[in-house]
Formats: sequence, C-alpha cells, structure tokens
Amino acid sequence: MESSRVNAGNATISGKSCCGHFHKNGQCGDAGMDKSQFEVWSSGVTRTFQSSLSNQQKCSLLDQIIANCGADQLSHLSTHLEGLLKRDFLKLLPPELGNYLLSWLDPETLGRSCMVSKHWNKMISECDEVWEKNCRIIGYNSTEEAEDLASSNGVRWKSVYKTVLNQLEKLKDSSAFDSKTLQGHTARVYALNYFNGKIASGSDDLTVRLWDVDSGQCLRILNTHTCADVKFDDRKVVTASFDNTVACWDWETGNRMQHFVGHTGAVFCVDYCDALQLLISGSADMSVCMWDLEKGTLQHRLTGHTEWVIQVLIGWCTVDSDLFQSGDCIIFSMDKVEIRLWSLSDDRSCNLTKILSYPSEERKGQTFLPRLQFNDRLIACASDIGVLLWSFHSFKLLRRISIPDCSNVFLLGSGSIFTLLLDANSLHILDSHSQTIVSSWKLPLCRKSKRGSNFIAGDVRWLNGINGQNEKGLVFAASTPDHSLHMVRWRTQNR
Repeated sequence: MESSRVNAGNATISGKSCCGHFHKNGQCGDAGMDKSQFEVWSSGVTRTFQSSLSNQQKCSLLDQIIANCGADQLSHLSTHLEGLLKRDFLKLLPPELGNYLLSWLDPETLGRSCMVSKHWNKMISECDEVWEKNCRIIGYNSTEEAEDLASSNGVRWKSVYKTVLNQLEKLKDSSAFDSKTLQGHTARVYALNYFNGKIASGSDDLTVRLWDVDSGQCLRILNTHTCADVKFDDRKVVTASFDNTVACWDWETGNRMQHFVGHTGAVFCVDYCDALQLLISGSADMSVCMWDLEKGTLQHRLTGHTEWVIQVLIGWCTVDSDLFQSGDCIIFSMDKVEIRLWSLSDDRSCNLTKILSYPSEERKGQTFLPRLQFNDRLIACASDIGVLLWSFHSFKLLRRISIPDCSNVFLLGSGSIFTLLLDANSLHILDSHSQTIVSSWKLPLCRKSKRGSNFIAGDVRWLNGINGQNEKGLVFAASTPDHSLHMVRWRTQNR
C-alpha cells in the first residue's frame, strides 16, 4: 500500500491509506492527533495553502488528498461541495428583495422557475404582487366582490391568473360559448332587450314574450301592439311602436298602464328612468319626446334632428367633464349623421349641450350605425368608416377602429380590454388596444336593421376584463328570418 506525505511548515504527518483513515507512524487506528496538535497542524496547512501555493499547486494538493480519502471523507466532501456550488440566491435574499426580482419575470419564465425547487415553487406561488400584476396585464378586471371572494377562500393570485388565462384560451378557440334557439313567435321579431338574466322580444304577431336566458323557457306572453323597440324591468315593459305611440305594460296582469301619444311618425327607440319618472322616445318625425312615466303626459319635445332618431339613451355622469359635472343626467339622441347630448336641469328643462359628428373631411355620405355606447370615459358608436370613440372629458374624437367591411359592422359593446362587434356572419371579440380579433363566433342568418333593435348584447361588464364573475349568462341575441331567437351564452359546466 502506498504511503503519502503532506508537509506544512514545520508540521509533518505521514501514514497509509486504509479504511479511509490517516495512520500515524504506519499504525492503523482512529485516534489521530489530540485537539491541540490538530489545531496547530491545521492552521499551518491552511496558512500555507492560502499564501504559499499557486493555483496549480492547490489543485495538485487537492488531487492528492482526494486520492487518499475513504468513503466517509468523500461523502463529507460531496455534501459540503453541493452547498457551496449550488447556492440558492433566492433563499439567501430577504423576501422583499426576492419578490422584487421576481416581478421582472414574465409569466412563462415564472412558471418554469417553479420547477427549480420546492422553495422556489412556494416563493413564486405566494408572491401575490407579481401574479396580480400579470393578471392586470392579460385583462383581469377586479371587483370588490371578486377580491373579497378570493381573500375569504385563501385563493392566491397565481390561481386567479391560471383561471383568467384558461378563459382567454377558451375565447380564442371559440369554446367559451354555446348557443340556443328560442321558438314561439309567429311573425317577424323586431325588438329585443336584455335585463337581469331575461330577454324581452316584441313581434309583429302583436305579442311581447319574456324569456329566461339560462333555461330558454318562455315566462310571460303579453298581447300588445307592433314593437320597434322594447325596454323592461321586473315589474313592467315599455314598448315603442310603428303605430306612432309608446305604451307601458304590467308583466303580472298584462294590462296597459300608460299610453304615450304625441309622435307623428313611427317610434323607433325608447328609454326610461324610474328615479326621475322620465321616459324618452325617438321617432321618424325627427323629434325626441320627454314624458312623465307615471302620468303619461308629454313634458318636452326636443327638435333639431334632420334624420330619423334611431336611438335614445338616459345616462348619468359620474365624473366631471368640460361640459358636465358629476351627478348630471344626460340624454343622448342619435340619428344617422349626428349624436346630440342634452343636459337635464332640476326643473326638468332640457338644453342641447353638444353635437358629435364625423370628422369634417370624412362626413360626406357617412352614417352612424347602432348601438351607441356610453361610460364614464368614452362615447362609442359604429359607423360605415369604423368604430368611433370620443373622450367624454373633452368630447374629442380619440380614435377610429377600422374593420374590414365597416358598412356592415355593428357595435354591441365597448370596454377597456375588449370590443364586441357584429357583422353579417359572425360575432367578433376585438382587442381594444391592438385592434386585432381575439375570437369569432359563427352565427346563423340573423335580422339586422339599421335601427338595431332586433339584436342585443347581454351583460357587457366582461369587456372591461375577465374576473370569473361576469362571464356568465347572455353574450348576444338576435332574431332570425324564421321568427325565432338565436342566443349565444357563456358555456357552463352543465352544458
């Protein structure tokens, strides 16, 4: 058996390799040096190793020592080397600094990093600030209800991110929706409206039907007049008619509660507000009438339109703008060439405040298309040159979303994340920022009038971002040539 010798200053140790132990004076034993002798010797070896040897000599010395190591020493060396060579910087950093570094990673890199170790997986999964930021980036729309639900259930933002990403993938591959046909009317369906999980449909068969979106069942049938537009709530339904009148009906009894007579042309559109006891209607006589909802009396007639009024809308201002203050009631009226904004004062008088139209260089021959959309930030409307968006603060045209064949594209809803559009063949979800199509849903042949009353969107809050709460119920509904209704709904686990 070969002998080995290590010199360090005046310290000398010799021995033979046997059973993994150093042997003093050639004798096999496990006693070794006493503590004081070892400390002196070890200090001399370390000092010489650090100061007197070159890198090549250090490596040569280590090779000799390793060659003389037994199983115990090699195991000890392997354990300590792993800790020195594979130092986990995330484990060594303060949690706040580690989370800051993670915030610079994209979701795909974060996902791969979770596979590094159990510690990394736990730290990344529990870094809520990082995943919350990524949720916002992909279009998550948080609500107080959704955040309270997540907090109470101990849900991490990583889980929320995975849910939102899964829903986006379903939108892209057209598996997020299903469809259903509602049959019952015996003549053309010309008016549709959605409220609180239900659809009201008005037909030339002189009836209004109330449908449950989830089950597809017909809940009520009222005998009415011809319907060009319909609005409703849980208690009543208001119908605008081609017979130049507006009527209010009781769902429970079927009785007509009010009859609004005053227009000299077909009434194409209607809206109302219970809090103000106000009903407004737009007509082919190019006027907008303001009615007392309870008494049925005409209060004011708003004139100035030079075309048929195809949409009216009552809106509330919740932020200050150049022309309105928070809390103001705004009346919108639209024909095919302009949108008029009227301010309603405390004494119920109504004053024209603003007119929105096409850019002057493009106005000639252009027309607005239903439906007008309004929120705290934007006023949006489709036209045959694209979707136009005005700032509600300055009333300047912010941008135009150009779409192929704009003359046949209707705006169903506009949000900060998505825009919902309807053309001759499909329902389209558009990315509001990149103006690219996220998803398309093929539709059967549907009726689409230039007044837009025979197609509707459901709850459009999801257009401001997906949160797992708003993606349910009706997406879109339209009447078809065979007098039935075609519904597109969010798909659920039950169907």
